[in-house]
Amino acid sequence: MVPPSGALGSCLYFAFSEDRLLVYADPKGYLLPRLESFGELDLLFRDPHYLGQLDDVHCFAVDLQTDNPPQGMALMGLRELYADFSEGIFQLAGRAFQVVNWDRTHHFCGRCGQNADYHESDRARRCPDCGLLSFPRVSPAVITLIHKGDEFLLARNARFPEGRYSIIAGFVEAGETLEEAVAREIYEEVGVEVSDITYRCSQPWPFPHSLMVGFTAAWAGGDIRIDEDEIVDAGWFSARHLPPSLPDGISISRRLIDSFLAEHP
Repeated sequence: MVPPSGALGSCLYFAFSEDRLLVYADPKGYLLPRLESFGELDLLFRDPHYLGQLDDVHCFAVDLQTDNPPQGMALMGLRELYADFSEGIFQLAGRAFQVVNWDRTHHFCGRCGQNADYHESDRARRCPDCGLLSFPRVSPAVITLIHKGDEFLLARNARFPEGRYSIIAGFVEAGETLEEAVAREIYEEVGVEVSDITYRCSQPWPFPHSLMVGFTAAWAGGDIRIDEDEIVDAGWFSARHLPPSLPDGISISRRLIDSFLAEHP
């Protein structure tokens, strides 16, 4: 995306050092830098990427070349900032990280190795020699709440914090429909079959570049049989019987769980 010409006024900057965002450490909460030019902070950075406008304020993503924030500022992980940011700011911060992370790894053409230029109008890099276009990576993944009456299936991944359970998720494979991915992931991880696969919502998930596509599905048969690789436990739960810990409110998984619980108190 190309920023408008002329003076843009005070802009919001989403500046990342690795995967940590530069913010002002205000006693009332963390705030983004709002400046007419990011150069005002006197920090090393790569080319800013224009993100568009939020509430009529122009926004940019910046790749910091330092991990030493100025006095009064801090570098924070996105998960840590969820409570301080509005939904719009948090989503744009996720987009900014995905753009910055993509640009870091696409300075050179993946086909012939030449320096890749920025495309004049699209969010892409183009090789001046062979013409290969490289766009920001987006990895689609499906996440599904499986229901059976007033119960729903939760599983504990080996990588989860102690006591944490969530619904079934996995990446879409090449050549697969989203619905096929839902059925395959569920069968692979917990051994049950499903029907009535229904789209509910989606969420960009910048850890690091996923697009989570949320579904519900009805249990159609089979007993729970965990894969014993990714999944270490699974079972049927209800509003009257919940595990010690559910996913954070930031996630699409919690949104799907809360929606089901509201309909089946």
